[in-house]
Amino acid sequence: MSDADVAVLLLVRVAVGLIMIVHGLNHWRGGGRIEGTARWFTGLGLRQGVLQAWTSVLTEVGAGVLLVLGLLTPLACAAVISVMLVAGLLAHRPNGFFVFKDGYEYVLTLAVVALALAVLGPGRWSVDHAAGIDLTGWTGGVIALGAAVAATGGLLGTFWRPEPKGDAESEAGAEVGAEPEGDAEAESRAEPKADAEPPSVAEPDSDVMPSPPESENTPESVEQEAR
Repeated sequence: MSDADVAVLLLVRVAVGLIMIVHGLNHWRGGGRIEGTARWFTGLGLRQGVLQAWTSVLTEVGAGVLLVLGLLTPLACAAVISVMLVAGLLAHRPNGFFVFKDGYEYVLTLAVVALALAVLGPGRWSVDHAAGIDLTGWTGGVIALGAAVAATGGLLGTFWRPEPKGDAESEAGAEVGAEPEGDAEAESRAEPKADAEPPSVAEPDSDVMPSPPESENTPESVEQEAR
């Protein structure tokens, strides 16, 4: 492996590792902090949101540090792939592919890069190389992908309990304070609708002359008839 190949592996390793570290720290200290991250996981259908939040922080920061150091690279890549699988399946898959629509494009890219790192190895400039840990090639790829799929399946099987869509919509309707049906009907009977038009008065047809009303036998009418 040439120095250029080693430098590229170091660059990719450090880039992906720093991305994971920043994401983990953001789940811990950014926005709504742990409480906000826990609510987000709960909204995805995962039970014990606080536990999920702390697990994501430790997994992402830990995997990032291992990648930067080049230590236990297949296991670090497995952690990255598992995090991306969970995020892609639960959060991004319903939105389609493109990242600008919050799709799974971004998480798919990180997962594939992590799998490639597991296969290629961390390179000579790594703790694995210094310690004589050589888990590269198909061995590294199988370890990373197998561990990631097993961890993802275990997480979803243990904690993922999504609520039916109909129940979620009915609860949302109840939270906004929907009025009982009987009260709404009574109110509609008590008050006329603002958009209702007043009853129209039939107008005579312009082509037909209306017949004059019968006149009473007043002195004026008798005098006019005499004329």
